[in-house]
Amino acid sequence: MLRRPFSFLTLVVVCLLWRTAEASLGDRLPEFRECVEVCSRENCDPNNNPTHIPFHHRLLFWTCPQECDYTCQHIVTERRLAAGQPITQFHGKWPFVRVLGMQEPFSVLFSLGNMVAHQNGLAKLRQSIPASYPLRPYYVLFACFGVATWVFSSVFHVRDFRLTEQLDYFAAGAGVLYGMYYTPIRVFRLDRPTPRRRSVLRLWSVFCCSLYVAHVAYLKLWRWNYSYNMAANVVVGLVQNSLWSYFSWKKWRASHKTWAVWPGVIVAWLMMVMSLELLDFPPLWGALDAHSLWHLGTIGPTILWYNFLVKDAQDDLANSVKSKDVKA
Repeated sequence: MLRRPFSFLTLVVVCLLWRTAEASLGDRLPEFRECVEVCSRENCDPNNNPTHIPFHHRLLFWTCPQECDYTCQHIVTERRLAAGQPITQFHGKWPFVRVLGMQEPFSVLFSLGNMVAHQNGLAKLRQSIPASYPLRPYYVLFACFGVATWVFSSVFHVRDFRLTEQLDYFAAGAGVLYGMYYTPIRVFRLDRPTPRRRSVLRLWSVFCCSLYVAHVAYLKLWRWNYSYNMAANVVVGLVQNSLWSYFSWKKWRASHKTWAVWPGVIVAWLMMVMSLELLDFPPLWGALDAHSLWHLGTIGPTILWYNFLVKDAQDDLANSVKSKDVKA
């Protein structure tokens, strides 16, 4: 079970990088370049009655040249479809139909859905797990990272700028790395106040913080490398998925409780919906693509995950009470 996610994720990375290499065919088409040039000349000259840009587009920083780029993408796409040619990507993205100025409306919607799932999960943690439980702060912080990750994801899908892209990537990296950080704390109970565990926890905390600082510094100061970023997230995700699969198997063998298998189910679910990234296709109705469906597919596992954290914490607390009663 632990080897299969690695081979699958490796395949995902290869296919994503392959698509990146082919992603800019559309903006290299002569008819597209000519369309943008003519449109900009006719509509964007400030000395020649430039075309008015709707207010809600200006709010999202759409400029006249960008309006021309967007319009020409769809003109070229319609002509290619009429000629029986396939839809192609422009600037590494499919030609999405904007909604209220948003570039990828369904990705925005489903990112917000994930954000709400984390928000509700945070409320569930605070309501169902007592503040005295030592793992609660780690779970609460996990939820906070989740909310931030999906807020920045939704912002990026509203408008793809250099800044919003970087915020999306850095927030996602922080969320994935924090997931790897708190996983061994639960699996190996590094939260328990023994001298050895405290020392290991301090070293683990410093190590993970250093990893994140080095990750951001490399991308920001050295080279913005999509291949490296993807590989780094895959490796970190693989570590935590493997640990949770091990924990799920061990917990189920000891307790035979249904909820104990939920982490394994969630890992398998995420592997399945990640396959959508391999099945990349032009957006349905100009808005619903494989990437947005991947975001949709992570909402359910998130809800189930918080239910598992609560069940696990309550079971742990109940076992602690039984242990104290036996000693008494």
